[in-house]
This record gives sequence, structure tokens and C-alpha cells, in this order.
Amino acid sequence: MSMPKSIADNVCEESQYKAIYNRYAQDLHNFLYYKFGSNFNPSDKVQEAFIKLWENCAKVAPPKAKSYLFTIGNNMMLNAVKHEKVKLNFQKIPTQDRDHHNPEFLLEEKEYLIKYQKALSKLTEGQREVFLMNRIEGKRHKEIAELLGISRKAVEKRLYLAIDKLRVDIKEL
Repeated sequence: MSMPKSIADNVCEESQYKAIYNRYAQDLHNFLYYKFGSNFNPSDKVQEAFIKLWENCAKVAPPKAKSYLFTIGNNMMLNAVKHEKVKLNFQKIPTQDRDHHNPEFLLEEKEYLIKYQKALSKLTEGQREVFLMNRIEGKRHKEIAELLGISRKAVEKRLYLAIDKLRVDIKEL
């Protein structure tokens, strides 16, 4: 005779589900964006992953929710890009206080941004996602290793290689 799982064993309880959403939604979005770019709507994939979590809430224990969400989100993105090569579609970073800069500065800034985007696109997927998670998100090596399911040494190597390549491609970096 099988007993139904208690609330503590799954994420069907609304407050538990909300807590998981609040804890992991942004991290999942950033992970999908850094890995696949914006072309395949990482925000939509985050929402779809959480819908799947809710649909399967009785089967997912709270400690497994993060792994479940990241696996589902990653698989959804892989399905979306199955027949295409993916290139990151970096959006222009808005510059504050444009009125205070002279036209020459603005031109240099735009040229630098283009160089930076080209240099990032030349990195391997692994190097790019580790670099962006570390430098943009401020995640520590240990956190990145856990999110990607790789060793801390692998994170350090990817980050070192990414920075080294960027230095070559962008002399100012």
C-alpha cells in the first residue's frame, strides 16, 4: 500500500513553490540567456520550466527542484535550437548621461562595444557562459560549477581561457 507523499517531500504546496520560483527564476533565466542568447526567448523557457515543475510537483522533492528546472530549461532551449547554430544577440547597453559626453567619446564607446561583442562571440560556449556568469552576474567559481555541473577547476580554466582570448581580441580590456 503506497502512501501519498507528504507536502515536505514535494513542491505542490503553494508557499514552497513560490519560494522556489523566487529563488531560481532569475538564475535560470540568466543561465539560459548566457548559454543560448536571447534569440530563443529564455524568459518564455523559464516560465515553461516552472509550468512543468507545477505539473509534476508531486514527483519533485524540494532539494531536487533546482536541478529539475535547469534540466528542463536547458532541454527546451536545445530543442529550440536543434537545427540552427546559435549566436548571442547582444543588445546595446544603454549609456547614461549621453548629453555629458562628446561625440568622439560616444563613437569610441560604440566601437568598443562592437569589439567586445565580437570578442565574446569568438569564445566557446563554455568559456562565454562561465565568463558572463562570473563577470556580469558576480557568481563565484563554486556557484558556477554547481550550476553547470562541472568541477571548479574546469570553471577556472574556462574563465582563464576566456579572459586570455578577450585580452588578445580587445587590447583595451
